[in-house]
Amino acid sequence: MVKDKIRAGHWELKNRMVKAPIHSETCVNGRITEETLKHYKDRTEDGRFGLVVVEHCFVRKDGMASATQLGVENDEAIEGLKRICDIIHKNGSTAILQISHAGCGALRSVTGCQPVSASNISVNCGWPGGKPNPENPRPMTRNEILALEDCYIRAAERGMKAGYDGINIHSAHGYMLDQFFSPITNKRTDEYNGYTIEGRTRIHQEIILGIRHTIGDKPLLALRLGGCDYMEGGTTISDAVKACQIFEKLGVDLLDISGGLCCFTRPGHPEPGYFGDISEAVKKAVNVPVLLTGGVKTLQDAEMLLAQQKADLIGVGRIITAQANWGKELLD
Repeated sequence: MVKDKIRAGHWELKNRMVKAPIHSETCVNGRITEETLKHYKDRTEDGRFGLVVVEHCFVRKDGMASATQLGVENDEAIEGLKRICDIIHKNGSTAILQISHAGCGALRSVTGCQPVSASNISVNCGWPGGKPNPENPRPMTRNEILALEDCYIRAAERGMKAGYDGINIHSAHGYMLDQFFSPITNKRTDEYNGYTIEGRTRIHQEIILGIRHTIGDKPLLALRLGGCDYMEGGTTISDAVKACQIFEKLGVDLLDISGGLCCFTRPGHPEPGYFGDISEAVKKAVNVPVLLTGGVKTLQDAEMLLAQQKADLIGVGRIITAQANWGKELLD
C-alpha cells in the first residue's frame, strides 16, 4: 500500500510516503545556505518520497518563528527557494512549499516587531513544552487581517515562480491560522469570531480563495490543520471535520492533519499515527486525500496506518531529519 500511487488534485503521486515540512534550522536571515541544500539533497535522494513538503516559510517578517526559519516574504527569496525545488525535482519527487506566520509565537527579539494575533492571548507556538511568548500579542484589525491574507497569497505566487508544484497552508501547531481556529486563542466577536466554525475559518477561507484565484486550479493546494487541541475549551475532532469539509469545497486538494495548540506531539500517546483519531474522522467525511504525520518510524508503521484507514498518505518528519537515508526501502 505504501508504494501505491495516489491522485491529489491534478497530480499523481508515485507513492504514499511524504517528507513532512520539518524545520531544517539551516537558514540565515530567511535565506537558504549550502547546508539547506544538502539537507534536501540527502533526504530526497532517488525520489523515494511521493511528495516532499518544504519547511514552513514566513510570509512576512513579523511572522518569523525563529532566526533560522526560511522566508518567502519578498521576491528576493525566489532564487533560493527555486534551488531547493530543483533538487527535489531532479531527485524525482513532487514538491510543495509550506507558508506560515507565527502570530503570537513571533518574538520581538527575532522580528523587531510586536507580535500580532487573533486576540491578545499568548500561547506556546510550534514547539511542545515551550513557554508562551512573554509579550502578549496585539489583536489585528479587520484591515490588518486582509493585509496578512494578501501576504499569504503573494507568498503562494512566489512559490509558483520558484517552480513548486503546489502550496501547503500552515494552520497547525499554534501558529497564526491555528490561533484563529482555536477558541482558546480566538476571542474575537466580529466576522472572524472564535465561537463559530464559520468565524474561526473565515481567514482560511479567504486565503484559500485568494490563492486559488492567483495560482489557478492546477497547482496542488494543501492545508495543514491542527485538528484538535486535546485541551479543555479547545478545538475538537468534530470541529476539524466541519472545517475540512469547508476547505474541500473551496478547492483544497489535500488535507494534512496534525495537532493544534498541543503542537506536533500528543502527551501520553507515543504510538505511530497518534493524530489518527482526527485524520480517520476527516477521511470519512471528505473526498480528497488525507495526510497523517506523527510518530511514524518505520515503513511497517505506515503500512499499518494505511491498512487501518487512518489516512491516505503518511508523513515522516523527525525520523528523516535524524536519519537522512530513511526510506530507501521504498526504492526496492
